[in-house]
Amino acid sequence: MSSTLRVAVVGAGPAGIYASDILARTGEDVAIDLIERLPAPFGLVRYGVAPDHPRIKQIIVALHKVLERGDIRLLAGVDYGTDVTLAELRERYDAVIFATGAIRDAALPIPGIDLEGSYGAADFVSWYDGHPDVSRTWPLHAREVAVLGAGNVALDVSRMLAKHAKDLLPTDVPANVYEILAANPVTDVHVFARRGPAQVKFSPLELRELGHVPDVDVIVYPEDFDFDAGSMAAIHSSNQTKQVVNTLTDWTLKEPEDRHASRRIHLHFLHKPVAVLGEAGRVVGLRTERTALNGDGNVTGTGQTTDWPVQAVYRAVGYFGSPLPGLPFDEAAGVIPNREGRVTGPDGSALPGVYTTGWIKRGPVGLIGHTKSDAAETIGHLREDAAVLPKAVDRDPRSLDELLAARGVRVVDWTGWLRLDGHERALGEVVGRERIKVVPRDEMLDIGLGTVATPTA
Repeated sequence: MSSTLRVAVVGAGPAGIYASDILARTGEDVAIDLIERLPAPFGLVRYGVAPDHPRIKQIIVALHKVLERGDIRLLAGVDYGTDVTLAELRERYDAVIFATGAIRDAALPIPGIDLEGSYGAADFVSWYDGHPDVSRTWPLHAREVAVLGAGNVALDVSRMLAKHAKDLLPTDVPANVYEILAANPVTDVHVFARRGPAQVKFSPLELRELGHVPDVDVIVYPEDFDFDAGSMAAIHSSNQTKQVVNTLTDWTLKEPEDRHASRRIHLHFLHKPVAVLGEAGRVVGLRTERTALNGDGNVTGTGQTTDWPVQAVYRAVGYFGSPLPGLPFDEAAGVIPNREGRVTGPDGSALPGVYTTGWIKRGPVGLIGHTKSDAAETIGHLREDAAVLPKAVDRDPRSLDELLAARGVRVVDWTGWLRLDGHERALGEVVGRERIKVVPRDEMLDIGLGTVATPTA
């Protein structure tokens, strides 16, 4: 029997690639198969970062270098739970690591949240990033829009709604997304945060970039500014918080006569959304309650409400994980139950050979870079367990390939991804852009498998 440690990693986003890389570089005798549901790797960086953030998208360059080494085998287009089960993976691998992320919107249980015109930010992000599993259309009919949330996703959604489509042309924005954004009638985007300026989760860079969007004014209201003892402690202890508050304060000093843009983003603090208002089943407004800081940075409702006329609402209150067939799931936290990456069953004991990392392990918190230390923890425990793991029975390296082929699964390997990557770059080159993303799944598969010719300039 082969002494090689055989490991399957499910999910080829940053979490899965970091885990695979750390394991591959331990010097262990290990074979790693990276299994991805979509026909392309890179997960959140490809499908969760706004197209006008090329700096963040450069993380793909580092992830690409990991996979191009050749010591990690990519199997894209394989849907765990449909194309292959946990039992079938455990027959073929000594350990399975789940790094499937969190792609759903967290719930916001307020009246009217399910009205037509009320959307989850995660769905909108997936649409404008060309995710193959979402509709290729989006109903952009509202002139006034509310965005609920105080993190970078709320800023991304607000910026993408307010930005003129022509300013996205240098990016990899898909053609169908550009066409719909070009007809967007929006004039005002209102962002609502239930706490104060010192409690928002905006990064300083993301916030400053908001102020440089062409023909978009950012409006902040002095009456929404309040700082309690908890706020001042946060400002003094965190340079990031200090930078965010300074930027917001500068914006309060802008005079109305200095605003000439055709579109506006309004940042409202100390406003808690309490109801989405509707008529005939559609969104016609948002009701917020004024909150007051308690002294520790938290807030209490004052009972004073305001109704805002908006025709669409986007909730950006966080991402949430999805249950996976054959695995336990914590419905409250949206994660796979685990102890430092070792997946645990209902009785709290570790499931032999089953691990997790990334957002499906710890929840959707932290930046992409934080995923490295998370993966290192999981891989550390896998290595500790390696000597006592139940060994896979079927150790043929081609066994999974044969199973998938028998089921008619169209698998895109690393060579296939390079083919798709080159095709997208060629599409962009024709019109002077770095890339135009291919959106339909079948088309991605056809290109990756070499059945579609690459365009020429």
